[in-house]
This record gives sequence, structure tokens and C-alpha cells, in this order.
Amino acid sequence: MENTTYEQALTELQQIVEALENGNINIDELAAQTERAAELIRFCQEKLRQTEERIQRLFD
Repeated sequence: MENTTYEQALTELQQIVEALENGNINIDELAAQTERAAELIRFCQEKLRQTEERIQRLFD
């Protein structure tokens, strides 16, 4: 996920959630999509944490 942006990760995560909500993911894909969603969530959380730290340093 080195070259992935926050926006790209969020968009992919939204697509996975939408597919889950609509029942468009079959049982064979469910585990893989759930793992991918967890990976994307961790990525987004880390990006947000890094951004928060940068902003905090600006005001310290």
C-alpha cells in the first residue's frame, strides 16, 4: 500500500462496505474482502494519526 493515498483507500473501503450491504460478495470472497477492509482501516487510521501528529507539531 506504499503508493496508496488516503482517498484511494477510503474509496476502496466504501466499495467493499457497499458490496457487503448489498449482498454482492459471495461467501468465497467474504474472508478476503473482510481482511482487505481491515487492512484499509488500519492504513487510514495510520494516515490520520500521522496527519494529526504533523498538525500538532505545527502548534507546539
